[in-house]
This record gives sequence, structure tokens and C-alpha cells, in this order.
Amino acid sequence: MQHEAGSETAMNETTQTTYERGVDFWMVYVSNLVVDMLSVLDVMAVSTALPTIVGHLHGEDFVWVGSAFTVASTAIIPFVGDLVSGFGRKPVLLSFIVIFAIGSAICGAAQSMNMLIAGRAVQGFGGGGCLSITEIIYADMVPLPERGKFQGIIASVWALGCAIGPPIGGAFANSGNNWRWLFYLNLPLCGIAFLLTTVFLRVKTPKFEPIAAAKRMDWIGIFIIVCSTVALLIGMTFGGLRFPWSSGHVIVPLVIGGVGLASFFVYEKIYSGHTVPSYFFTSRTTFSGYMGTFFHGIASLAAIYYLPVYFQAVRDASPIGSGVDIFPLTLTIPAAAIVAGGSVKAVKKYRPQNYVGWAITLLGFGVMSIMNVNSSRAQYIATQIPAGIGIGMVWVLTQFPILAPLPVSNSAHALGFHVFLRRFAQSFGIAIGGTIIQNVLLQQLPKDFLATLPQGAEIAYSVIPSIKSIQDEQLKQQVRIAFANAVQLVWRVMIGISGAGLLSCLLMKEEQLRTDMDEQWGLQAREQNKADEVELGKEVESDGNSR
Repeated sequence: MQHEAGSETAMNETTQTTYERGVDFWMVYVSNLVVDMLSVLDVMAVSTALPTIVGHLHGEDFVWVGSAFTVASTAIIPFVGDLVSGFGRKPVLLSFIVIFAIGSAICGAAQSMNMLIAGRAVQGFGGGGCLSITEIIYADMVPLPERGKFQGIIASVWALGCAIGPPIGGAFANSGNNWRWLFYLNLPLCGIAFLLTTVFLRVKTPKFEPIAAAKRMDWIGIFIIVCSTVALLIGMTFGGLRFPWSSGHVIVPLVIGGVGLASFFVYEKIYSGHTVPSYFFTSRTTFSGYMGTFFHGIASLAAIYYLPVYFQAVRDASPIGSGVDIFPLTLTIPAAAIVAGGSVKAVKKYRPQNYVGWAITLLGFGVMSIMNVNSSRAQYIATQIPAGIGIGMVWVLTQFPILAPLPVSNSAHALGFHVFLRRFAQSFGIAIGGTIIQNVLLQQLPKDFLATLPQGAEIAYSVIPSIKSIQDEQLKQQVRIAFANAVQLVWRVMIGISGAGLLSCLLMKEEQLRTDMDEQWGLQAREQNKADEVELGKEVESDGNSR
């Protein structure tokens, strides 16, 4: 009877541990989603409110307010794989949350453009680090075949943030000095994420050996990729805005960045730097996944970022109204992502879905490229749906070919580079779209109208808020047509990008999806659960022998 009571007690303890593990998992997951939402909202909301912010601070050039965040967040990502492997997931994530909060406080309290730009750079470091680490933690907690549905939820956070960010930014921008709350509101959200991570993310943390961890880091490779990334982003930021594309101020950083990127991959291949997984060079499946991630990053952010430009400039939508008008895209993205991820678990394959996802994405941009100044509301709502389905599917599907050939111990660096490539590509997508719109508007807007705009200002930011107030109807129509043509050209370029993404699938092979996990970084509750199960087995065996 005592043995039976002991067995029953052990079984109850095991059940309780399993329940606690479930709570831990979901609380960690929620805290990571909060962190992800912070970064997305910050990019989208601030971009809408920039004209108001810069005007209040009496600035003339607000290029670096947005670019400082992008450059810093992209540049920090290559460090993350080494940091979390050397110092542990939890302390590094908590550090980046604090950095993001500090940057937000600096921005909210900014009394000058220089102070605002500095705060945005600090925010960028924190936001980029957070995005990378949360991706790695998801991989630690969820086996690869089941990861699709969770990636779908993450995609929905991105889509939701991109949808509600501009209306939030617009609402604060229309409330005088209240734009500072765009940054101050990050502080309680950072506090929530910090608290949830501290309480529920109970994972192994290596013994703190800073010298040994520093020696393991790929300093040369990271230095090359960070400098190259910064140079490229500076060139793309300056091009066509502060300086002509033919200017040395643009060409030199672009050349340095391009040569630096090529040198980085050569170094990683020859000297076995581990910032880029070796499978990038040896597995065509992993390589195809990374290429798909790059092309998807360009196409997805171009769609999410520049559809509101069409709504506000061509259809006279308010910032809040444009957030509503983009719902067909932002609601289909997560739905398609969840279905696509679930299909991988159901059929144990990912290659066919990648083909289908890219084909639908290509079709979606083809349909969107038909939109013009005379398109009806029904047309521009319906045309978003195919693009949303395709973008949502590919959003979660490229991770499977990247990770399937790799041992689980490589996941941190593989995912770190995956997030870096996506972030880098998203910056490319925004830059490409902005360059296209800038150049088309320079060609098609009346010269006397262009002369009224601030020197060196990004035309979309300068014109969009004032289009409704243009008294001359003929001029207003010319402005709308120019914006419609510019956005239309963006979609046509994205057709080519989507075609390249579809071609990248030709390199992909169907690999068996691993179900094993890297126990070194799993939640401690899971390890305790296994220990309880072993103990329960011993007690049951002992009970049987005694009988």
C-alpha cells in the first residue's frame, strides 16, 4: 500500500510538473511576443510621426532618425549567436530589453535632433538583439516540425504591429507634444517583458567566464559584417536623398559594403568563422532557405511599408484609415502562416509549400501592380489578399530548409544569421521602395511644386500630409497620379524579387525534419519533468519487484 501511495504521489507530482511546464512555456512565449511587438511598433509608428517630431525639434533632415534605428538593429544581430552561446539566453535577453528601454527614455526626453538620433541608435541595438534572441528561444522550446504554427503567431505580431503602428503614430502626431508618448509607452511594455522573462524563462545559464566566452566569439567575421552592413545602409540611406546616386558619398560606401560582404563570406568559408553556419556553404537546402529569407524580407516589408503610402497619398486615407485599409494584407499573413506551418507538421514536407507560397506571392504582386489612381476600394482591398497569403506562407517556410539539415547544436548561430539576413533584407526592401518612389516623384511632380519642399527632405514625408489641403485640383490630381505610378513601379520590381525567391526553391531538397531538441538550452521544467518520470519508473519497478 505504501508503494502504491508512493507511486500515486509521484504520478501527481509528474502531472503537476507538466502543468507548470506548460505555464512556463506560454509565459515565455508571451513575453517574447511582447518584445517582438515593441520592435515592430517602434519602426512603424515612429515613421508615421516623423514629420511632426522633427518639426517640433526644429530639425531639417530626419533621414537619420529612422536610419539610426535600422543601422544599429541590423549591425548588432551578428553578435547575438556568440553572445547567447557564451553567456546564456536569459541574461543577454534581459540586457537587450534594458537597452531598448534606455533608448526609448532618451528619445522621449529628446530636446534636440542629435539627442533623438542617439536614442534611436540605442533603441536599435536593443531591438535588434531582442528580435534575434527571441527567435533562438523559440527554437529551444519547440521541435522543428511543430514550429510552423508558432512562427505563424509571430508573423501575426509583425503584421499586426505594421498595421496598427501607423495609426498609433498618426494619432500621437496629431496631438502636439504628445509624440513623446510613442517612446514613453515602451517603458511599461519593457517592464512587463522583463518581469515575464525573469520569472518564467528558467533555462541553464553557463558559468560566467567572460574571457573564455570572448575568445570563442568570431570577432574578425563580426567586425567585417558589421562594417559592411553599416556602409551599405549608409549608401542606401543617402542615395537620391542627401546626395545623388552618382555622388562619391553614395558610391564609396556602397562599394565598400559590397566588397566587405563578399570578403565576409570568403573569410567564413576559409577560416571557419562560425557566424555563418558551415552548412550555408555545403548544403544547397540550407543555402536555398537563406536565399528565400533574403528575397522574402525585401518583398514583405516593401508591401507592408508602402501600401499605406498608396492609401494616404492616392486614396486620401488618414493614417488611422490606412491602418484599416491594409487589414486584408495584415490579417491574411498570419492566417496563411499558421496554415502553412501546420501543413509541414501534417505532411512532413516543406518543399512543395515553398513553391506554392512563392508562386502565390508572385501572383499577388502582379495583381497589386494593376492598382492605379482610379482603382475602387473593392479592388485595392481584394488585390491584397493573394499577396498576403503568399507572404504569410513563405514567412514561416524558409526556416525549415535552413534548419532541417543542421544538428540542433547549430541552431543559435543558424537562427542568428537567419534573423540578420531577414532584417538586412527588410532594410533593403524599405530602401528599394523608397528610392523608386523618390525618383518617380522627382520626375513626375511639377518642378514648381517640388521647389516648395524642404531641401533634402524625403518627398513622401513632405507631401503626403498636405495633399488634402492642395487647393488646385489639377495639381492635386497630378500629385496623386505620380504617387500611384511610383507605388505601381514598386510592385513591379517586387514581381522580379518574388520570381527570384521562386527560383531559389530549385536548390531545395526535402530533408527529414528533426524532432530532437537541444537539451542544453531547454526550459528547466522540462528537464525536471524527465527526472520525475525516471524517478516514477524506478518506484513502479521497485513496487513490482517487491510484490
